[in-house]
Amino acid sequence: MRMDPIDGYSAHRAADIVGITYRQLDYWARTGLIRPSKTDASGSGTRRRYSYQDLLKLRAVKALIDAGIRLQTIREAFNYLEVHLNEDVTQVNLVIQGSGSEISVMVQQGEEIVDLLRNGQGVFNILPLDGVKDGLDAKIFELYPTGLDNEEETVDESSSHENREAL
Repeated sequence: MRMDPIDGYSAHRAADIVGITYRQLDYWARTGLIRPSKTDASGSGTRRRYSYQDLLKLRAVKALIDAGIRLQTIREAFNYLEVHLNEDVTQVNLVIQGSGSEISVMVQQGEEIVDLLRNGQGVFNILPLDGVKDGLDAKIFELYPTGLDNEEETVDESSSHENREAL
C-alpha cells in the first residue's frame, strides 16, 4: 500500500489518521506549527494537502501533547530542532525534565545532550518519537485497507471532526 499518495492527504483525512480533531489541525496550520507541505490554504475555498512526512510530525505533536507537554513548549522545541540542529523531529528521542512551566526538553546530538528550551529541573522522562512512523503506517492501513489512490473522498462539513473539542 502506498503511504504517501501523490496528491497528499486532505485535512480531514490527516486529522482522522493522526487522531486529532479538524479544529486542532486547522489551528496548528494557521499558527505555523505544522504547515501542509503539499498544498497550503491560499484563501477561501482552497484545501490543505498534507504529505506523509507532515503526518509524522503531526503524530509527534500529538504524542507530546498526550504526554502532558504544552503546545507552546512543543513549538519551541520543534523550532530549535529544525532551525538550530537541522534534526527531523520524528527521528529523535526527547528527554523531558520537570513539569508545567518548569520544563526542559533535551535531545542527544552526537556525544552531548542539548537543552532545547534552556530552563527547568526535575525528573527525566524519555519519550521516544522514532516509533511514530510505525504507528502512523498502521493507522493508515487500518482506516484505508484498500489503499488511497483511487478512493473518492467525501467531505461532510458537519463531520464528527468539527464537533470534537479542540485543544
